[in-house]
Amino acid sequence: MSSLFGTYSFVTIAVGFAFIAGVILLSNRPKWNDYLAFGVIVAGLVITWTVLHPRQTPLMDDAKEVQAMIGNGKPVLLEFQSPY
Repeated sequence: MSSLFGTYSFVTIAVGFAFIAGVILLSNRPKWNDYLAFGVIVAGLVITWTVLHPRQTPLMDDAKEVQAMIGNGKPVLLEFQSPY
């Protein structure tokens, strides 16, 4: 469970934040501005996720191409990153 939370911590926190914001904004006869505020919050969370989520790098699956780049006698900077 902790690895699932660590992997998807932004999604978990964002869903919790959206739920709390929905309860606060959409209780007690909400008006149009309450719906608008809730929509802006959800849209902001979705946009933030699409900008910040981890992506696969172009050379991630091509180990032979990386090995060929290393063996050409030129200095190569290798950067290893976790996708999460």
